[in-house]
This record gives sequence, structure tokens and C-alpha cells, in this order.
Amino acid sequence: MRILLTNDDGISAPGLTVLEGIAAELAGPDGEVWIVAPAFEQSGVGHCISYTHPMMIAKMGERRFAAEGSPADCVLAGLHDVMKDNPPDLVLSGVNRGNNSAENALYSGTLGGAMEAALQGLPAIALSQYFGPRNLGLENTFETSQRHGAEVVRRILDTTPAEDKDYRLFYNVNFPPVPADEVLGTRVVPQGYRRDTHFGVEPHSSPSGRRFLWIKGGYQHNPTAPGTDAAVNLEGYISVTPMRADLTAHDALAALKAIE
Repeated sequence: MRILLTNDDGISAPGLTVLEGIAAELAGPDGEVWIVAPAFEQSGVGHCISYTHPMMIAKMGERRFAAEGSPADCVLAGLHDVMKDNPPDLVLSGVNRGNNSAENALYSGTLGGAMEAALQGLPAIALSQYFGPRNLGLENTFETSQRHGAEVVRRILDTTPAEDKDYRLFYNVNFPPVPADEVLGTRVVPQGYRRDTHFGVEPHSSPSGRRFLWIKGGYQHNPTAPGTDAAVNLEGYISVTPMRADLTAHDALAALKAIE
């Protein structure tokens, strides 16, 4: 198996090293693991692409490249430049430093990379590590994703249905904020929504008097509705959420027929 890796935390991120190990286990001794990752952190860029300016790409080692662009840019670079003669069988994005459950998925560059791979017709999985009081003090804060990642990806690939839809499936996997030994299992669940928490801004003034705004995240341990991603993560389960890039609100189409 040939696997392309990317992330949004950057080419030097520890979560990417974890993902390399997961991919090596999946690819096997006869497989290949390729990396095209952002040269600098690209957290929160979503599915952004560098449409109005070029990006520099540099070879950092054997099958390892850094691109000055977003995770979606990196997937495009991998498919249409670095691996254009022998495309990958699978694209993995992550392992993200922090969860991409609930509304976080909408901002996530990790998900953006997986989404672009799916739009290009490839199987794609995004992986993220939830953090909290029970795992932040561990020597290896990624131990849960490191230990369980390959098996979860393998099970997803084994059960992924064959399909010919225009917007093909990709998957959002979040590992719970607990030590690896305390994982209770895996749950296939829909995306949730954290109520009473959201992104905002925090103003600051520079020594010269100029005003700056820091984007500030909301509290991450508010559970979503029972049986949705963040809720099961906080209970100790790995969440797997199938997704598509089709943004149509299909449930609203019938009601809107009245405006025709």
C-alpha cells in the first residue's frame, strides 16, 4: 500500500511522527509512506487552498516534502506533483494536536486535507488526539492515538463501502482524552455540537498602542448530545464519523420548494 500523509500542525509536529508509525504499520514492509506537510503550522485553515499565489515545495528527505501552503495544498502537491506517476492508495491527515470533534471539524485543516483527498477520489481519514486532564500529564500525550490508530484505520478500510458518488466518503477519527489503557472501545457516531461555547476574540494592545485581536477557542469539555462525537470521546471512546463534502441541507429542500 502507498500512503500519503499530511497534517495542519506542520512538518515538525510530534503528531506527524505518530502518524508515520501508524502508516508504516498499515503499509507493511512492501509499502511506501510519503509525506507532504505544511512547512509551518496551518491550524484552523479548514479547506483553504492557495488559489491566488504559488507555494514553494522543498524535499526534506526520502519521500518527505514540506510545502508553504495549507493541508489541502499539500494533498494537491502530493497527488499532482510529488506522486503524480504513482498515486497513493490512501491519504491520512494528522495526528492533530487537539480534538476535531463537533464544530471544530468545520475549522480544521486536518479535516481539510482529508476532504481534498476525497474530492480527488481517494480514501481519506483524518485523525486527531483529544487532550484533557487525564492525558496531558503523560510522557507521551499521543499514546492513545499511537496505540490504537492503525487498528481503527484498518477496520474503517475493511468496512468502507464501494461507491461511485460524486462526493465520496472521508472519515473523522478522534481519540479520547484518556491514557491508551483506558480506552473503552470505538463508536461510529454523527458530528455533535457544543452548546454554550464558541470561538471569540481577545483584544490586546501593543506597546505602540496598536490594537490586536487574538482568536480564542471555547471550552472543549462541554459534552455534545448523547451518542455524538465529543460526548463519546469524553466518555473514553474513539469516535469515527463518516463525512462528505456535500454541504447541501437536504432536509430543507422540500420546504424551500415554495419559493420556486
